[in-house]
Amino acid sequence: MANATAAGHALRALTHLASRAEPVPAAHLARAIGLPRSSTYHLLAVLVEHGYVVHYEDERTYGIGAAVHELGAGYQRQDPLQRLARPLVERLVDSTTHNAHLAVLSGRDVLYVIEERAAGRPSLVTDVGVRLPATVTASGLAMLAGLPRRQVTALYPSAAVMVADGPPTPSALRRELVDVRARGYAVERGSVSPDLSSVASAVLDRDDRPVAAIAITFRHDEVDDAGLTALAAAAGETAGRVTARL
Repeated sequence: MANATAAGHALRALTHLASRAEPVPAAHLARAIGLPRSSTYHLLAVLVEHGYVVHYEDERTYGIGAAVHELGAGYQRQDPLQRLARPLVERLVDSTTHNAHLAVLSGRDVLYVIEERAAGRPSLVTDVGVRLPATVTASGLAMLAGLPRRQVTALYPSAAVMVADGPPTPSALRRELVDVRARGYAVERGSVSPDLSSVASAVLDRDDRPVAAIAITFRHDEVDDAGLTALAAAAGETAGRVTARL
């Protein structure tokens, strides 16, 4: 238990240092994490020894070390979102017999990071690594609908940044996002490929902000309104499961 308590102090110290714009004195850190100054110095000495903290002796301050960067790089290398989501996307394809994918928001684009194809279904322009404008895709609309309005306005401040086949103006986009929130899922009909439609639901983080979207793509002529509703429910259920895993 003593070791667990020490680990908790170390994590709180690293979290606080990472939140600061500049290195801080040990006394500041001691107050922030609620430790005696002597204990804080012992803790910092261990973190410095292992490279997680840098001691700037001339300034008498402490900041984040290179080992923390390695932790972040390791997180990226393991692709946790993909590892958690891929089995669920595969099951979604098996249960619906339609193509499905997972995309993330990157600026005004969506970036496809998982693409699972169903046997006998049409080939898609989407693939792993492909980027498309967010406002023309169901995945993008599902994620944009979960963002604060001010962030959407910052991304789409004027008609000059809007793209063909999507909402032509920021106000039209806002109306579309209201509809997405009301339905609980996004729909795209022929904006990416003329004969294909998609439905999508957002994957959320602990703060209920969108980090990805699960989408299903299908031919218009194979799915009626009831079928579309069922596919939207399946995408939403999978997105919910990925959210729970995250």
